Parts: sequence; structure tokens; C-alpha cells
Amino acid sequence: MTGFGAAEGPVGGGRLRVELRTVNHRYFNLSLKLPQEMSALEVEFREVLRREFERGHVTVSVRWVERPVEEVAVAINLDRARAVVARLRELKAVFDLPGDVDLPLVARQSEVFAAPQDEASTLEWSAIGPVVTAAATACKLMREREGAALTEELLLRLSLMEQSVHIVEVQAPTRVVRERDRLTLAVQTLLKGSAPDEPRMAQEIAILADKLDITEELVRFRAHLAACRGALATVAPGKQLGFLAQELGREINTMGSKANDAVITQQVIQMKGELEKFREQLENLQ
Repeated sequence: MTGFGAAEGPVGGGRLRVELRTVNHRYFNLSLKLPQEMSALEVEFREVLRREFERGHVTVSVRWVERPVEEVAVAINLDRARAVVARLRELKAVFDLPGDVDLPLVARQSEVFAAPQDEASTLEWSAIGPVVTAAATACKLMREREGAALTEELLLRLSLMEQSVHIVEVQAPTRVVRERDRLTLAVQTLLKGSAPDEPRMAQEIAILADKLDITEELVRFRAHLAACRGALATVAPGKQLGFLAQELGREINTMGSKANDAVITQQVIQMKGELEKFREQLENLQ
């Protein structure tokens, strides 16, 4: 399911904003956009968000709303300075060059003055974690609201299919009576008024009734509808509903092949349409 959540909070003397976006994905897939000074905390981000979101593509953007005020520290590399002075004086003596080796000349040489290298970041997960958790909570609340709306939509599709199958149940018995009358009339017409072979007629009607019978399909269809409603009450119904939708489609197709009735055929077409809408919405359900 799609979702968005954001949170802000004080971190390290500044103010940090965390934004999360999620979309459907078969597995957990994390995309992180962090300030450089937080790159060492990527493992913590991944572990926490994997616990919050079982699966889905999760995009995280972290930025400073107010950057911390930092004191710029400058280190003097005395060893480098001594080496520079010695080499410059050596060049001056060897080539008899004019001029003095003074402070501006030495200061311009690389690595004499530099910011400290590999300084450990003062940012810790204990300060950042609560902001990330708050953003994840907001995102999950949005997903839950979407999930509730999706559940209502799926239940509506199930109810509409149930209405159609009820019409099919009512209509199904009339087909046998109609086919019996049609077959009897056809035989009488062929025999030109002679009495038909009643046992043979009964046998043919019984065979025809068996071919048209959809009782098993109706029972299974209603069982699948009940199973779908039960699955929607669980935490992660996606996979189960996918299987049940496949089974519903199989029963609808069988009913259609045995229909031999305009009313039933019309209801089968409607059920197929509702089932297709049901499947489309399943793509958005975790």
C-alpha cells in the first residue's frame, strides 16, 4: 500500500526532518537519502525500517531544517610545516634564489593548515531514532487508513458477486424444467403424437439435469466468498486473497459453461466484471 509520513525533531543542536514514502513491492526494498554526516548510520536506518515495514519499496529522505552550529576546527601540521621550510630553504641555497621563506609562503603549502581528518561524527542514533520512528508511525497510520478503505471496496465487490450468485441459485432449477418441457415437445413432434418411451425420456432428462447441475459450483463459490471475508479480517491477507480470487474465477467459468440460460449468463458476466475489479484492488493491498 502507498503511504507517506514525516516528522521533525531536535538533533545535535539542529532540527532534522525525516520523510518516508512507501509503495507496493514484493519484498522489502529501502532507498535512503541521507546527509553525508549520517552515512555511517545507514545500518541502523535499515534495521529499524525493516522492523516497521515487512515489505514494500520504502523511500527515506533525511534533511536538516536547521543545521547545527559547528565550530570550524583547523589543525596545524607542524611536521609538514618543518619539512616545507627545510625544502624551501634547500631550494633557495641550491639555486641561489632571492626572497625569504616567510609565513605566507609556508601557509600556502598543502596540508600545513587543514581541518582534522576522519573526525568521528557527534551524531548518534539515540538522537535520530525517535524522529525516524515518528515518521514511520505516521506513514503506517496513512497505510492503515488506505487499507481500511481498500477493505471496504473489496467487501463491496464480494457483496455484489454474492447478489449475482443468489440470482443464479434461484434461476438454476428452472432450466431443468424448461429443458424437460423442450425435450418432451421435441420428442412428441418427432413421434407425431405417438406416446414416447417414458423410461428412456426420464433417463435422458436425468442425464441433461446432471450436465446442467451447478450445485457444487454454487456451494464452493459461497465458501470462497466466506473465506475472502475471513482473510480480510487478518493482518496480511494479500497472498491468500490472490489464491481465492483464482478459485472464484474457476467456479464462475464453470457456471458460465453450464449456464444454458440468458439470465445466468448475464449474472456470470457481471460476476466476472466484479471479480476483475476485486483483483485490481488486490494489487494495492499488502
